[in-house]
Amino acid sequence: MSIQETRLQDSTSSAAVSVWEEISSGSQKYWRPSDFPHLPTAAVLQTLSRLCRAGQLERVSKGIYYLPHQTRFGRSRPSPAEVQQLSTPQNLLPAGVTAANLLGFTTQNSISGEYATSANSFPLKIAGHRVRIHTRRPAAWHNLLPMDAALLDFLRSRGRLSELTPSETKQKLLAYFQEGCRFERLMEVIATEPPRVRAMVGAIGQEISQQDRNLEVIRQSLNPVSKFDFGILSNLQYAQEWQAK
Repeated sequence: MSIQETRLQDSTSSAAVSVWEEISSGSQKYWRPSDFPHLPTAAVLQTLSRLCRAGQLERVSKGIYYLPHQTRFGRSRPSPAEVQQLSTPQNLLPAGVTAANLLGFTTQNSISGEYATSANSFPLKIAGHRVRIHTRRPAAWHNLLPMDAALLDFLRSRGRLSELTPSETKQKLLAYFQEGCRFERLMEVIATEPPRVRAMVGAIGQEISQQDRNLEVIRQSLNPVSKFDFGILSNLQYAQEWQAK
């Protein structure tokens, strides 16, 4: 072995020791090559790959590694809350039963949660295999606030997850749409929603006396001969005017 090869091997070994010492003694669970800027990149990548093969780390996505710890139920998994804190291009927002629970329409919730993302996919190794994720929501969802996304998702499901009476569901829904500037915020993304959601938002907007210009924008986006299934939200005062079946 040449002197140059010996030095390279020593450098890689030293980097491997440094990487593992930082990981094992640190408090964070997720690691990226960029967490080791003081070490040679090639050596860091090689070490992270070796630690995965040895079962000491899990590769959860490209360039993201997870350090599990042993619990009485087995190896730990990332929680949905931790998932949302990851600096990945995807953004997880409440959907389905998680959205309905957040809004107070149901007391039920899934163990790991139900979420939506505008991304085409989301690494299940990050979220956990029991998490239900709806992908390919409109790109506009990427910047939605969680409560706003939950409301749109609730409308997408026609309110079917509500445990409240139709009257209670309607009143609670109207109250949410009257909060602050929520209606104006949702107007910024309404064009990307399915026609039935646009129609429901129009009916809600008319019932809470929203500005005519907003309602006209929504009305012009709808096919005037179409009929939409409002589900339990067919009790909205102006549902028929907004083409409810």
